[in-house]
Amino acid sequence: MDKKVVKKDWNEIKTNDTWQIFRIMSEFVEGFEKMSKLGPAVTIFGSARSDENSEHYRMAVEIARKLAEHGYGIITGGGPGIMEAANRGAKEAGTDSIGLNIDLPFEQEANDYIDPDKLIDFRYFFVRKVMFVKYAQAFVVMPGGFGTLDELFEAVTLIQTKKIHKFPVILFDSKFWEGLLDWIKQTLLEKHHYISPEDLDIIHLTDDPDEVVRIIDKFYEKYKLRPNF
Repeated sequence: MDKKVVKKDWNEIKTNDTWQIFRIMSEFVEGFEKMSKLGPAVTIFGSARSDENSEHYRMAVEIARKLAEHGYGIITGGGPGIMEAANRGAKEAGTDSIGLNIDLPFEQEANDYIDPDKLIDFRYFFVRKVMFVKYAQAFVVMPGGFGTLDELFEAVTLIQTKKIHKFPVILFDSKFWEGLLDWIKQTLLEKHHYISPEDLDIIHLTDDPDEVVRIIDKFYEKYKLRPNF
């Protein structure tokens, strides 16, 4: 290929990158404007593939309801599965039901349990994750796939490196998570010393919806409810 053609094409890409900044800025502005008006809220993550008849779906509804009874709004990724379950629990309990939906190639649709004025659509995952982390007083992480793991480790890393204020990160369903936690402890900590013992304190593990609420309430007996950075 002619070098001049290559250079021309590359310059066009760089120009498009510059204009893309404005799209990114607009997503941050919309997200900050809407999310900053909310009260204390908890983000619930989990698989989009959990159907209405699954135990994880039912547990997510129950957890969201119990958190609502203690004054928390519920934030989710806005889609189906566990996200829908958590928004459903929030809606049925009468608390804020927030959905941070993401535009995907297979067109993820927002679930029907999000408050219409609290649905925000994102094109960029990284902007969306900022909203999850900044405005959540805790993360409740239900079983899920790569997306759930991405959000889990993003939060743990930010807390570990003190880039954000510490907040509870709660894994629900010990049978699902125990293999990962064993690997973290035995391989990352004991074998390679890639993490410190206190890093394990960031994560809580439970099978009890009531304990989810207790962990969060106990934490905020000592710390202020506030945005995380």
